Amino acid sequence: MGKRIHFIPILVLIAFVSLVGSMAATVVPNRGAHVGFYSTTCPQVEAIVRATVKSHFRLDPTVAPGLLRMHFHDCFVRGCDASVLLVGPRTERAAPPNLSLNGFEVINDAKSRLERVCPGVVSCADILALAARDSVVLTKGVSWAVPTGRRDGRVSLALEANNALPNVNDTIQTHRKLFKSKGLNTQDLVTLVGAHTIGTTACSVFKYRLYNFSTTTRSGADPAMNPSFVHQLRTLCPKNGEGSLNIGLDISTPNQFDTSFFSNLRNGRGVLESDQKLWNDPLTRAFVRRFLLKGSLGLNFELEFGKSMVKMSNIGVKTGTRGEIRRICTMVN
Repeated sequence: MGKRIHFIPILVLIAFVSLVGSMAATVVPNRGAHVGFYSTTCPQVEAIVRATVKSHFRLDPTVAPGLLRMHFHDCFVRGCDASVLLVGPRTERAAPPNLSLNGFEVINDAKSRLERVCPGVVSCADILALAARDSVVLTKGVSWAVPTGRRDGRVSLALEANNALPNVNDTIQTHRKLFKSKGLNTQDLVTLVGAHTIGTTACSVFKYRLYNFSTTTRSGADPAMNPSFVHQLRTLCPKNGEGSLNIGLDISTPNQFDTSFFSNLRNGRGVLESDQKLWNDPLTRAFVRRFLLKGSLGLNFELEFGKSMVKMSNIGVKTGTRGEIRRICTMVN
C-alpha cells in the first residue's frame, strides 16, 4: 500500500474547460495570467516542475495533498503570490494554520532546477500553482492547463493568515461569505473542499466531535456522524490518546483523487465538522449530490475541480511590474 498521504484540512480557480482526449482538462484562463506565459522564455518550466514533484512524491506521497493545501493557503492570503513561502518569525508560514504545511522542499527544489535553466524568469507563485496541479495528477486525478505569469509578493504577515483562512468548525454561511469575498461561489466552495479526497488529518483536529460535541446525544458525539463511524474513529482516536495519529479525510480512498469523499458525506462519514456540513446544508448538499450523479443531471467533479482551481489561482494575481521574480522562494530579493 505504501506510505499514507498526509493532509491537512484544506478547503482547497473560473474559466471554460474542455476535455482533451479523455484525460486532461484544458482551461481558457481569465484575466491576470495566461496559459503558455513561459513558452518562449522558459519552455521547459512545466516539465521541470512536473519531474520535481514526481521525484519527491515517490519518496514521500504526503507532498501531494501538502502542495495542494499550500496553494490554497497562499491564494487566500494576499492572493496567489507565494507569500506563504517566505520564512520569518512573523510571516504567514509562522501562523498556526500554516505550521503543519508540508512540501516546501519541493518548491525550493523546483526553483533551484529552474534557476539553472532559466535564471530570474519563473516565479515561485507559478511553481506552486503548477505543483498543485501535478499533485492531483499523481493521485490519479485529471489534469488541467494552468495559467502562468504571476509575480511573487514581497509582504507576508502571520496575522493576516490567522484571519483569512477558514476553520473546521465554521458554519457553511461563514465559508460561503469567505469564498464570495475571493470571487468564488458556492459550487467552487464544494468543489475545492473536495480536495479532501486525498490526505489525512490528526485526531486532535476532530476528536471533539467524538466525545464532547453534544449534550443531546447519549454518546456525546456529533449527531451528524454515522454511529458506526463514531465507533470506528473512537477506536483509532481514544479519548485520552495524544491525538497525533493521522486519519484519512476520505476514509475510503485517502490516496486517490476521486468522488468517494462526497459519498462519505452522504453517509455521515465526514471526518471534519466543516466537511460534513456540506451535506447538512441544503445549498451545498445540492452540489454534493450532483457530483455523485451520472448523466446530464450530474457534474464531473474532476473537470469542475480544474475550473475552480484556475479560478482560485487567479485571486489577487500580481503581474506586470507588481511584485518580483524571487531568486530564492523563501526570501525576497
